[in-house]
Amino acid sequence: MLRTLLGEPPRRNEGVLEEAIEAMVETLGLLQRQLDLNQDPTHDYRKLYVWTQGLISSLDELEQSCFAASHFRKKVKAGSTEDMTAAEKAEYARYVYFYKDGFIRCFAILDKTGTVINEIFDLNTSKVKAHFSYFTVLRQFGYAKVHADLAEALIRIKEKYREPMSRLRKRRNMEIHYMNWEMQDDLWQLHQTLQGKVQLEDLDQHLHELRQGTDMVCETIKTAYGYINALWREHGLNRKNSTH
Repeated sequence: MLRTLLGEPPRRNEGVLEEAIEAMVETLGLLQRQLDLNQDPTHDYRKLYVWTQGLISSLDELEQSCFAASHFRKKVKAGSTEDMTAAEKAEYARYVYFYKDGFIRCFAILDKTGTVINEIFDLNTSKVKAHFSYFTVLRQFGYAKVHADLAEALIRIKEKYREPMSRLRKRRNMEIHYMNWEMQDDLWQLHQTLQGKVQLEDLDQHLHELRQGTDMVCETIKTAYGYINALWREHGLNRKNSTH
């Protein structure tokens, strides 16, 4: 959608994004076959179907935000907002909007994925924390002592992206719970300079971290849904809570 609005050709899915979406599409197929058999008296499978459809849409929106942030970043040439023309300030504001949207979506999608994992593997994470995050679900695997192979794979992904995700999480928390991150950066820089001219943050580094965050989300979804698909293909959906 955003590519069309920005005059770009439609995206062709590739790499880990394509693999994550394909894993979820396979899950939808397995769930649909179960629904066609009318074996969903408690509507558990329909709920998982709707959640997975939502995750596919959310992942698409995350990639679009990442793309749009990169698109508008290319139009920002000045090193500080004071040196920007009115037109360039508008382009910078668009970059900031989509960059923020991207890092907020990264953690929102992870938390949605955690909800799916918690449901499928009956981890009962809500007993530990009522409003739990993906990372709480990840810890819950260890407490429940189930599906160690999946837990270890997801933990490896978390560790692989620890540094960029830590920085993105700090900005997300600041944006949602405290003052926004660019205001915090501006205040620090004004304190550091006599002229009062605020230099822009490192836009390229921030975008690189956002792309890494997107990759982390994709790898997490690919791994989780790939494991779910393999388990269901082998044992059937009625074994969804099997403690392999």
